[in-house]
Amino acid sequence: MNLDLKDKIAELPLSPGVYFFKNKKGDVIYIGKAIRLKNRVRQYFQSPNLKDSKTKALVKDIADLSFEVVGSELEALFLEAELVRRYLPKYNILLRDDKSVSYIRINYDSSHPVVKIVRRPLDDGARYFGPYLSTTEIKIALKYLRKIFPYSVSSSSKKKVSLDYHLGLDPGLEEQKTSLKQYKANLRKLISVIEGKQQLIEKDIEKRMLKAAGAQSFELAAKYRNQLSALRNLNNHVMVSSRLSSNNINDDSLSQLRDLLKLPDIAHRIEGYDISHMQGTNVVSSMVVFAEGLSDKPSYRKFKMSMQRNDDFKNMNETIMRRFSQKNISEWGLPDLVLIDGGKGQLDAAIAARNSMKMDNIVFIGLAKKTEQVVIQLRREDKAFGSGSDFDAKLINQIGGSYEKSENFVLLNLPLDSPALKLLQRIRDESHRFAVNYHTVLKRKYSVKSILDEIPGIGKSSRIKVFKKFKSIRRLNSVSVDELAEIIGRDKALKLKTYLKENNVS
Repeated sequence: MNLDLKDKIAELPLSPGVYFFKNKKGDVIYIGKAIRLKNRVRQYFQSPNLKDSKTKALVKDIADLSFEVVGSELEALFLEAELVRRYLPKYNILLRDDKSVSYIRINYDSSHPVVKIVRRPLDDGARYFGPYLSTTEIKIALKYLRKIFPYSVSSSSKKKVSLDYHLGLDPGLEEQKTSLKQYKANLRKLISVIEGKQQLIEKDIEKRMLKAAGAQSFELAAKYRNQLSALRNLNNHVMVSSRLSSNNINDDSLSQLRDLLKLPDIAHRIEGYDISHMQGTNVVSSMVVFAEGLSDKPSYRKFKMSMQRNDDFKNMNETIMRRFSQKNISEWGLPDLVLIDGGKGQLDAAIAARNSMKMDNIVFIGLAKKTEQVVIQLRREDKAFGSGSDFDAKLINQIGGSYEKSENFVLLNLPLDSPALKLLQRIRDESHRFAVNYHTVLKRKYSVKSILDEIPGIGKSSRIKVFKKFKSIRRLNSVSVDELAEIIGRDKALKLKTYLKENNVS
């Protein structure tokens, strides 16, 4: 252990937080969390005979460290998950190999929403949060949050409430102890805490508490008081995207991206875009936002194209034109950098839209899927290639990368372990996921509508009722005639189920 590292360990606080181990090159090689930073970090350098081979290799590579103090253990848990997902450090094997990560799943749009911990997200319309490295710790976190915001963990067919209701952990939908509307309002608060909007929720609860007290509804006011007190005891947990800055964690990825692209400053807000459709039908696009290098999900937006066309270039052009309308600029602000999911064609279409909207001061780049090349359109072609250009050729060579010119574009080949490339891949993958998810929702929606339109004897009113209740062919196939009859009557239910079966609709 070098003297500088030894001094840094001695100065670590006895506070909860997240620590970053770095190698001689300054690369982040491991991220961990701790209840007491000093005690946890010191353990790596004590009792070498008790370490496994992985930990021994890690300790051998550690040349430097930095840390981030947080308010509580729970906040450290969320912070660690976000940063490991972002940096993909060499020694965080669990996340890299995707063996033991977990997600929080909330099927908010269901008639009986439940909160579960699952191993991997699906495009099933539910909302997912994560991934998290420790399933045990997420269970503990949700157990504590459930006392503040009661939720169901299973959609039971029983008509009596579970024991959890009597313990104050379940809303009691089975006996209408809580209406679905009230339950979903409660779930929205839970989701907001996960997404970093706790202070807004505290203000809302406090407002309701005072209103109830003013109306002399003292029992309700006491309920809000207890909820507010428990929430504040979380020690002001907030998601890292709203409190993290590049300065306090020595953000290598944003710094490297700034230097590579010769940006005037750190790209505090990066927006990623992608298109999704099926042969020109249900065409949608996504806009994801990364603030200080971390996903800012409340700022995500989605666009449904005005025309159904199998032309990604025109679809991307329309997306950028709509995003940079005066209305959206005033509501959403402007990005420091835009990443397009695609190569030269998609990027060229996006830049054409950007220029037509007089926004040519914003840097647009692309990331090609197959080659993982960063695509840059040269804006100063009159100057010598590699001199005064829109990228730092010297830095690319220093980090082991390469570049090539193709027409008026430059294709950057960055090392796969480059922090900048990892960040761009994360944004690209997230924009793709978000676009595909929205496309899938529309595809299911319109497939149900088109099928219902074809069935004789099923009128407009019945079609609306069925669609609002079930929303997908899969769900329609899974319900019984009796369940369907409760919505549209037995005769129509029989017609619908018979049609689905005879036409093998699935």
